[in-house]
Amino acid sequence: MITHQPQTKYFKVLSNEHMNIEAHQLAYYQWGDPHAEHLVICVHGLTRQGRDFDILAQCLLQAYRQRGESVQIICPDVVGRGQSDWLSNAASYQLPTYAYGLKSLIDQVTEQIGTKTVDWVGTSMGGLIGMLICGVDAFKTKIPVRRLLLNDVGPVVQWRFIERLKTYLGLGEKFESEISGIQRLAEIFKSFGPHTKDQWETLSRPMLKKVQDHYIFHYDPKIAQPIMQLTLESSTSAEQLMWTIYDQISCETLLVRGAKSDLLTPADAEQMCARGPRPALYSVEGVGHAPTLIQEDQLIRVRDFLVRD
Repeated sequence: MITHQPQTKYFKVLSNEHMNIEAHQLAYYQWGDPHAEHLVICVHGLTRQGRDFDILAQCLLQAYRQRGESVQIICPDVVGRGQSDWLSNAASYQLPTYAYGLKSLIDQVTEQIGTKTVDWVGTSMGGLIGMLICGVDAFKTKIPVRRLLLNDVGPVVQWRFIERLKTYLGLGEKFESEISGIQRLAEIFKSFGPHTKDQWETLSRPMLKKVQDHYIFHYDPKIAQPIMQLTLESSTSAEQLMWTIYDQISCETLLVRGAKSDLLTPADAEQMCARGPRPALYSVEGVGHAPTLIQEDQLIRVRDFLVRD
């Protein structure tokens, strides 16, 4: 149940010719104390947006308050999604662009308030971005990430998952009403597992944008183009690179896996737990890709990982 609303803020990401990154504006939702020295950043999946973490943010705020501690929680709309800018070049919708923008945001916040601790919660794509932030020198934040939560994602992205993405991503669908859009989202994201009607509507409303007399999904359809150009060969090459990055991660890590996930297999999770940061594993029964982190059992596990000495 959402009892408060976050502040919506904006950050200008400067262009970087060396990395072929165009200037753009990021929107983000700020919860808690904007002057807190402890920062938690929550980053969403490929087609999602920052309001996915409303419930989790309030759970964490309450937990920190009970400890007499302050925290700032930032939940961005990754570029091309939500209230953030859309890019002119579809080929720029890639992990390095996302990591560069979020590193820039975190570093500015750090400079302004003297951040001392950074934790990262990343669902699917948000976890991949977190892996770059933690494992690639060019993207590491001024204050290194202390704790990393990877929600149903790792170096391996199963090809059948990519094939499923291609069935709905970037189709430019239109809906006559908000409720028909919510129903369509329920079809696309049925792997999220059981939710109450209120929970699903809370998760779904920010996913829709009203344009004139109809609704569309909130993201730039061009985010699909790099996905559509993937081949099994190029996906395998990317997997090898991501394993190299993963093995460079040294911060404390928790791996959350939907027990029915079609992105992260049990074998993949087992391999992740045996190398790199050697994360603890939390399996969510009855859920595929990906746990939404709003159910009580999931909230407790995430809280227990983050809110402690």
